[in-house]
Amino acid sequence: MAAESKTKHYVNVFLRYFVLILVGLIMIYPLVWMVGATFKSNAEIFSSIGFIPKNPTLEGYKKAMESYGGAINVWKAMLNTFSYVIPKVVFTMISATVTAYGFGRFEFKGRGILFSVLMATLFLPQVVLNVPQFIMFSKMGWVDSKLYLPIIVPTLFATDTLFVFQLIQFLRNVPKELDEAAKIDGASSMRIIRSVQIPLLKPIFRMSLIFSLTGCIKVYDTVVALTKGGPGTSTYMPSMLMYDQAFTYGNFGYGSVIALMILVECTVLTAIINKIFAQKE
Repeated sequence: MAAESKTKHYVNVFLRYFVLILVGLIMIYPLVWMVGATFKSNAEIFSSIGFIPKNPTLEGYKKAMESYGGAINVWKAMLNTFSYVIPKVVFTMISATVTAYGFGRFEFKGRGILFSVLMATLFLPQVVLNVPQFIMFSKMGWVDSKLYLPIIVPTLFATDTLFVFQLIQFLRNVPKELDEAAKIDGASSMRIIRSVQIPLLKPIFRMSLIFSLTGCIKVYDTVVALTKGGPGTSTYMPSMLMYDQAFTYGNFGYGSVIALMILVECTVLTAIINKIFAQKE
């Protein structure tokens, strides 16, 4: 009986890991294929589903370094991304922290209703909001603005609902006695946020910062809807360049190179953020 039980255990373990490895390979195959596609010509991409290139070429990488339309290349697109990402992430972190502190620490009239409205926006996909936002910002004269007004100003009002919700839930597990002790010492609400709450919120900050940063780098539909890459190419992002090259002009090798560069950029930034937070802990 012991031998039979041991055999069943090994069979169960084998089947479990076999399924996990198989599913993992299926999930990772598109990524591996994309890396292989960066070394393929268009003809080979459309004639084979294999990821190993038969006739490797660096044409996609060469094109990625050239200017697209005489005004934009992948390096300029990445610089455009950072000029949009940095203020957006900073303003999101500040506004979301203040909003979460208000909901998590203060009792006020209408708090339950406002929190319900806040949570309701969590179920609205961005693509549903793009049209009304575009109409509103067009009337305000903000569309095609070099200051990125339509995509940065909303972040001042804690529009990243998921981040706010995560902070609120985390704050509920932080003892209120810490706030009360700080108030006894004469600390204001803003001082409590800065000196008491923010140090305790580092774990959730790390996760939210990574998600917010990588999400901004990968964004496509919001920028297309609100700025169309203009004025000129000042808001033209790598994701837009990738889409145009792959699906508008059919340069899938070129598009795959840009997609790979976006992936590498997100991976490097994630590693840097984790390293910074690890050193401070």
